[in-house]
Amino acid sequence: KQWYQRRVRGEDLLTFFKSLDEFTPSLPDSLTAHYLAQAGLHTSDPRIIRLVSLAAQKFVTEVAADALVHSTMRGHPSTGGSKKSRDKRNYLTVEDLQPALADMGVNIKKPAYYM
Repeated sequence: KQWYQRRVRGEDLLTFFKSLDEFTPSLPDSLTAHYLAQAGLHTSDPRIIRLVSLAAQKFVTEVAADALVHSTMRGHPSTGGSKKSRDKRNYLTVEDLQPALADMGVNIKKPAYYM
């Protein structure tokens, strides 16, 4: 079965919701609460804030992983500088980010540079 076809038992959902108290997200609660308030959602329940933080963290992680896949598929050089360099770092570029975000339904365009 697909993930959306499975039924979640009430006990499983309750256990997950209680585990959010112990979860420390990458995004601070104050940052998530600020943007939730800007969007019109005012809540004092830290589990709701952490649930949104978890969803945002998952989204960013998936986009970054997809961008890395797109980078390696198009043969983007992963090293900066000379080819003899042993420092192998991956750089996130807009060319890699565009298809990764498009897969998630977010369309971005590279800004035009004016001289």
